[in-house]
Amino acid sequence: SNTGGQSASDAKETPIRIGVNNWAENVAAANMWKLILEEKGYKVELVNGEKAPIYTGVSSGDLQLGLEVWLPTTDEAYFNKYKDNLEQYGPWYEGTRLGLVVPAYVNINSIEELNANKEKFLVNGSPSIVGIDAGASLMKLTAEAIEKYNLDYKLMNGTEAAMMAALKKSYDKQEPIVVTHWNPHWAFAEYDLKYLNDPQNVYGSSENIYIMATKGFGDKYPTVAKWLNQWQMDDQSLGSLMAIIKDSGDPVKGAGDWLEENRNLVDQWLE
Repeated sequence: SNTGGQSASDAKETPIRIGVNNWAENVAAANMWKLILEEKGYKVELVNGEKAPIYTGVSSGDLQLGLEVWLPTTDEAYFNKYKDNLEQYGPWYEGTRLGLVVPAYVNINSIEELNANKEKFLVNGSPSIVGIDAGASLMKLTAEAIEKYNLDYKLMNGTEAAMMAALKKSYDKQEPIVVTHWNPHWAFAEYDLKYLNDPQNVYGSSENIYIMATKGFGDKYPTVAKWLNQWQMDDQSLGSLMAIIKDSGDPVKGAGDWLEENRNLVDQWLE
């Protein structure tokens, strides 16, 4: 009998295992979907891992889902290597970016204008770009940008937290600052920011984020596959989810609080 309603055809006895990267948006999305699916009667396990084991896990069937496949560029090599054993849904987030970011009140719009305005962006007396950890690909690209645009700026290494603290401090005083940044990130929900145009295209073009499922997932879980294909977030919705989790310090509690406040949006995905 079909008494279970819409999702009666889905297998609910075996847990759906979701591979989770330790990136803020990935932790946020995975915890959100765990709660949504558990409310609908599914069992869900979150399995932490780096990018490579998540791809091998989903392609081998040890994991059922990975929520972040960045295409067409970042994950192209991984995705092509395993795609015969994967199903692809989405995109759920459109328009990722990397680059140099300033508050919207700063009156320059291009990396090419930084040298002419370097006296506005001083840190300890030197024109500076406030960066993140030295090993990040965003930092390698920024070193390249400094060279390509011949910028008379120092690139400051640090952490994401230190960069965000510097941004908040300048923003609260309405002072100029230039930082390395990316989205999706909660900063874009909390502050009015803009990317500096990158006419040399050092940082590459924007991408979309897709979902990968192990082959056969759509047959076993047709309802979940449909929901995942209807899932859509932007800087406001995803940024607010990430911000609530950050502020609560607990991804499960934060995702739960966010769900209560955003039922209308979630219900659209579950139609």
